[in-house]
Amino acid sequence: MWQLDNPWLLLLLPLPWLAYRYLPAYLEARSAVRVPFFTGMSQAVGGAPSASGVRNNRSQLVLNLLVWVLLVLAVARPVWVEKPIERQQPVRDLMLAIDISQSMQTQDFTDATGHKIDRLAAVKQVVHDFIARRKDDRIGLILFGSGAYPQAPLTLDHSSLSLLLDDSGIGMAGPNTAIGDAIGLGLKLLDQAHEPEKVLILLTDGNDTSSAITPDHAADMAAAKGVVIHTIGIGDPQASGEAKVNLGALQDIASATGGCYFRAEDRDSLNQVYTTLDQITPHQVKTLSHQPKRDLFWWPLCAALGLFALYHLLAALWPHRIKREVADGLQ
Repeated sequence: MWQLDNPWLLLLLPLPWLAYRYLPAYLEARSAVRVPFFTGMSQAVGGAPSASGVRNNRSQLVLNLLVWVLLVLAVARPVWVEKPIERQQPVRDLMLAIDISQSMQTQDFTDATGHKIDRLAAVKQVVHDFIARRKDDRIGLILFGSGAYPQAPLTLDHSSLSLLLDDSGIGMAGPNTAIGDAIGLGLKLLDQAHEPEKVLILLTDGNDTSSAITPDHAADMAAAKGVVIHTIGIGDPQASGEAKVNLGALQDIASATGGCYFRAEDRDSLNQVYTTLDQITPHQVKTLSHQPKRDLFWWPLCAALGLFALYHLLAALWPHRIKREVADGLQ
């Protein structure tokens, strides 16, 4: 459809009528030779004297009004409004922090066929499905062991994210577990985001032994920044040393930030954890709409110029036609 961007300029339309109605006619004094027999001369050549000015020239008056209307319509800026173009923008950022310490090589999980696989392989399979369901969210990836390392920044390129997850291996980040450092790095990466909701999903099978910052202090920092942390423990709480997962610490981290704590003992329960997370953090997108506009002001502008030029062309040719008709009559 079409519309006027400046419709208030249409108030200028009656301005010529007001000027015509209330302003006196313009008169210009010129030097002239007065001939007492001017009327007789005019009749001899087949003409008649007429008063000058627009008031006595109806065709020029109509032309001026049409040109004025077209010019006012042009400055009112008519535009053609196209169909709206909608774009969806995510309103949530998700950061995945996955433990790849030495203990993740324990083969106490099974795949879909029932074969034994290590913990990291099971995590990869489940996380791949989770990423595929989060197409509207920006997702980042942190891998941690003895230290925490950013593997992928927050991105909508989930295909590349999945490839980077596949390339991760046990022990790449060291044999120990640095949960506090993983949370701190996640907060640093989420600080660069501007979305209203920020979520960190922390998965580990061990106990924090090598962090520069304690997990409880990192959780307090996350709570202060409004970052929700969901924790997943997949280790054996009865084990010793690095292989013993501190379930109490993971519960405290989730509780301090308003998140949830989960325990996954096998692949099915791990898959259920991510299904629950998918329900807790549903898809949310912000729809942005834009309607392109095409300017149409040049249509009335060209029409005004065309009428003006056509009128003066006809006015210039008309006397020549009269002269030819007179000459033909005399012959």
